[in-house]
Amino acid sequence: MPTTEEGLIPPHGGALVNRLAPAAEAAALAESAARLPRLALSARSVSDLEMIAVGAFSPLTGFMAREAYRTVLSDMHLPSGLAWSLPVTASASAEQARAFEGKTIALTDDTGAAIAAMDVEEAFSYDKEEEARLAYRTTEAAHPGVAALYSQGEILLGGPVTVFRHPEHADFRPHRRDPAETRSAFAERGWKTVVGFQTRNPVHRAHEYIQKCALETVDGLLLHPLVGATKDDDIPAAVRMACYEALLQDYYPRDRVLLSVLPAAMRYAGPREAIFHALVRKNYGCSHFIVGRDHAGVGSYYGTYDAQQIFGEFGPKDLGVTPMFFENSFFCRQCASMATAKTCPHDDAEHVTLSGTKVREMLARGEAPPPEFSRPEVARILIAAYSGRPD
Repeated sequence: MPTTEEGLIPPHGGALVNRLAPAAEAAALAESAARLPRLALSARSVSDLEMIAVGAFSPLTGFMAREAYRTVLSDMHLPSGLAWSLPVTASASAEQARAFEGKTIALTDDTGAAIAAMDVEEAFSYDKEEEARLAYRTTEAAHPGVAALYSQGEILLGGPVTVFRHPEHADFRPHRRDPAETRSAFAERGWKTVVGFQTRNPVHRAHEYIQKCALETVDGLLLHPLVGATKDDDIPAAVRMACYEALLQDYYPRDRVLLSVLPAAMRYAGPREAIFHALVRKNYGCSHFIVGRDHAGVGSYYGTYDAQQIFGEFGPKDLGVTPMFFENSFFCRQCASMATAKTCPHDDAEHVTLSGTKVREMLARGEAPPPEFSRPEVARILIAAYSGRPD
């Protein structure tokens, strides 16, 4: 596996993209943007813009043009041949697209403030149902990722971006690190091999088990919760972060774990998003990436291990990052330990497993899940959040 000078895995494509305007130029760009045509971005596109700007989506330098969009959808590769599994696009109405093509425009956030300039090299039509079928494996609007796709404008705009006002975040400031910063943190710790863990849920004992299994084989763990837009019924990011912090306080070696947030939006694209998440963590400096049961899934749209099987569609050098596959884990009363079907010979009746619905019902009643399922410190935070009482 090729490495950087610091001993870390190189970014996808070999170089970390930086589309943030230098401080000396940012003010002038912001001033000129006031005279440019404007495109209001969706919340997901604002997150994507930030990810492009800081290099998390390397090698992308902007929103995808037609050829990149089509090759990514058709065979999960960019025109250069680099693996890439999901479109990253900005959309507009037909009227806006006609006015924008071939021009520089200002991109605005949900407050209407201009945050970036985009050179619109191409405006092109696309088939939303085709994208849904290929990227999400369903055309049902009940799927949250498909619903977001269907709400987009009918024309896509492609071209490079320059961000002159980094999206501001008041939350999780101690844990916000761009890829260059996580890479620096890894190098300072002397880590050469790092395993990344994607999560949009609080970490329970099964997650803890697979993280620690992975940590036995590498130098460090990047616990990398996603804090961009998620479904309304997902647990809020602030609650999840409190759980992670409580868990790390007493149950993980502090010198071998880094908690850092990912400002991306959740797409719920299952298998394709598993590849996407792995490549993004590669840009953050991870040499390995954990892929568990139903990674990035929602409802019953994907098979239990589809997100692991899709990695077999890529050659060993296509991704660069090494996936680490884990089966569903549980606490076995007979084994008196965490286990999976690979290591435990006992019947399901001996296994402590709870559905998400069951856990939410218990929390709403003020009941803690059993300690074999969730650490008491985490359970207390979740009970307080579900009951509305302060912790």
